[in-house]
Amino acid sequence: MGSIFNKITQFAKKEAMVVVSVLVALISLFITPPSRETLMGIDWKTLATLFMLLSVLDGFKEQHLFQPVIRLAGKISSQVALSFFLIFSVFFSSMFVTNDVSLIIFVPLTILLFRAGGKENYTVPVIVMENIAAVRGSLLTPFGSPQNLFLYAGSGISTGAFLWMMLPLWLGSMVLLSIFILFRYRKNLRESICTTSAVGEAWSKEGRSKRLLYFALFVVVIATVVTRTALWPYVTLFVAAMLLIFDRKVFTRVDYALLLTFFCFFVFSSSISSNPIVSTFLKGSVAGNEYWWSILLSQVISNVPASIVLWPFTDQLRPLIYGLDTAGLVSIIGSLASVINMRIYVREYPGEGKHFMWEFEKICLAFFVIVVLPQWLLCR
Repeated sequence: MGSIFNKITQFAKKEAMVVVSVLVALISLFITPPSRETLMGIDWKTLATLFMLLSVLDGFKEQHLFQPVIRLAGKISSQVALSFFLIFSVFFSSMFVTNDVSLIIFVPLTILLFRAGGKENYTVPVIVMENIAAVRGSLLTPFGSPQNLFLYAGSGISTGAFLWMMLPLWLGSMVLLSIFILFRYRKNLRESICTTSAVGEAWSKEGRSKRLLYFALFVVVIATVVTRTALWPYVTLFVAAMLLIFDRKVFTRVDYALLLTFFCFFVFSSSISSNPIVSTFLKGSVAGNEYWWSILLSQVISNVPASIVLWPFTDQLRPLIYGLDTAGLVSIIGSLASVINMRIYVREYPGEGKHFMWEFEKICLAFFVIVVLPQWLLCR
């Protein structure tokens, strides 16, 4: 009995957001009893698309599709240049492979290189800036983050209009990140670092077919998102069938916790939207204050669930998505990507969680203070 309780406790600590999502979904069903409308309110298309993205991107990671970039990083001898390379590799890659996947790829590499080069004092500041790069780089594209994917699908905005809307934040973040990096190394811009010249192995011929498969499936998924095709159920079945035939092990590695979190918050959002009292209150409170609501609510339930909860009560996409894509700069809870980043670091440096949190808040809040009001003015 004790061992079962310990396993439940460990799971709750590791997947706190899943536990919260299940609880709020159950509570919402008492507020508004489940009905056919509750099921209809669940965004099955977003869940299917997210499943495809998670599956294919896990294949990207397992097949080491970023290996040429990783090997190049190991050959850079300037500390400043290496930091720029790593941080902006996260920034640009997160637009396509999502912010959490880019962190999973480049944060361990950063720790490895800085440890090998005897520069571990820079590890935390750089991976915190990689965190910012993931959050702010991914905001440009509809598929850069789960909340972007959901709001893009639900709003009906064109791809071009979405990119144009997010471009000022993306460009401003690129400039500001560069300033932050240069400020960090202001005392010695010529500092060098010596790492092993080869990081990992080159691509093997044996894995070529799987790499091509995952490239092709990634193109199919992105095309499904951008075109908003009504054939998405068939595309989902096709992707699942290809993976089942050629790489069925990927199904054991998919982040089902994130999918369950999405599902539960869809149930919660659908249930409270059906309740006239709650719905009237939220419509009156959220309308005109989407930017601040999205930032504040994300500090309680993270930005992905916040997008699902708030979207039914507003038709103002810009302030809502601006706030959601900024919420990760306030606290660890604000973005699921930040939680993943901290997990990676603490796994490598047990007992250093407080140090990471301190550096995270110091650097991210400085970034947040600079961007929060200009973004609010852009919304208006």
